[in-house]
Amino acid sequence: MSALLNPEGRPEEEAVPEAADLSLESGLSLETDISPEPVLPEAVRQRITVLAAAALPGLPADEMPVALRRVARFAPNRRARLGGRDIAAQLVADPLFRQRIGTRIVTEAGDLGAAVTSGVAPAAADPVEVAALAYLARPDGWRELIAAAGDAVRAEADSAAVTAQVRAAEQRATRAEHDRAVARVEAEKLRDELARVREELGQLREEARTTAKALREAQAAQKRAQDLLATEKGRATRVNQDHESEVRRLKSRLADAEAAASTGRQAAKDARAVDDARLWLLLETINQAATGLRRELALNPADKLPADFVADTSAERPGAPERSTARAQDTDDPGRLDQLLALPRAHLVVDGYNVTKRGFADMSLEQQRKRLITGLGGIAAQTGDEVTVVFDGAERVHGLPPAPRGVRVLFSRKGMTADELIRRLVRAEPPGRPIVVVSSDREVADGVRRHGAYPMGADSLLRRLSRS
Repeated sequence: MSALLNPEGRPEEEAVPEAADLSLESGLSLETDISPEPVLPEAVRQRITVLAAAALPGLPADEMPVALRRVARFAPNRRARLGGRDIAAQLVADPLFRQRIGTRIVTEAGDLGAAVTSGVAPAAADPVEVAALAYLARPDGWRELIAAAGDAVRAEADSAAVTAQVRAAEQRATRAEHDRAVARVEAEKLRDELARVREELGQLREEARTTAKALREAQAAQKRAQDLLATEKGRATRVNQDHESEVRRLKSRLADAEAAASTGRQAAKDARAVDDARLWLLLETINQAATGLRRELALNPADKLPADFVADTSAERPGAPERSTARAQDTDDPGRLDQLLALPRAHLVVDGYNVTKRGFADMSLEQQRKRLITGLGGIAAQTGDEVTVVFDGAERVHGLPPAPRGVRVLFSRKGMTADELIRRLVRAEPPGRPIVVVSSDREVADGVRRHGAYPMGADSLLRRLSRS
């Protein structure tokens, strides 16, 4: 009962004075000891919940616990099912509530309730009902009544089990008798069938002797035919093997020819695709360069005379500010990087780890890649240039986030370094297209410079990114 009526494991609260007065008036006991709750059979626990749920709406609002006011509004058929746990908890935790609800239930039970209140269990009464009323009323000796009810319930369960076993045995005996009767009928049928079969068997034996003689003659003829057939099969097998050998040889030559043709077609297709890409990029570069050149050569109305130019280049004007010399630009100058990226159809190729380990060495490799790729996305959005970042494949991880628009992220394959992949990218571009390679590796810089690219140091890109 403790698992149902006290789900939170709280000890039973002591009775309040008002509960003591009510117990004196009603004749019911309001137990104040701290003895543990008895373990009740499942049927008794359920019956207590059903009785309490049925009597709950009859309590006045001021006598009903706050936790059960919502349960009291449930429909009768749902009250015990949905609110049973709350009702059980209140019966354990609130002796006054148990006394009030028990008074109503015992009164409604009539003579049985009066007998249980006096500590007597009528012999003809339902033991489950007696145990439930005893738990709620708690007269003297209520624990013994509950124990006796539990024994009665278990005895009834044992009796029902024995009755069920006897009934099952009787059913098995009935089925066995029926099966024996059916078996006797079937045996008679089988005896008649056996006599008929024996008669047919005699006829079949005579036919079998005749058939065996014909069979021996047929087998002899068959053996002669099989010998001839084996000879012809051997000759046909040799011819077929020679034919299949020739077919395999021709198929092998055909497969080699098809593979060579396919390789040639794919190589030609790849070569045409590369040439087309190079030609397109070159035409785009020339077109944008021509557009820029036309824009640069567009002559505005002259606002200076030839003498003014001579004066600017060969003489000093009074009060004129001193001219400054152009700042030298090297491979780590972000200004030079901006100038190169401003060229038409420029392609920016970045040696990934060479840049990140120089600028973000305190971060993890994943954070380094993410920060560099995000920054390159901003440059691609600002300049509209093609941007490619190359990482060594040895550190490659799966599940990378998608690259920003305009940024191509590459990892070198097994057996190839990022430096070699960068040089291949530079060699793949058409002559005349501006290619900017960012790497502080001298070998990379020298290699791409020989193929017409502009090498820039990693610091130039790091400064450019810090400016964004």
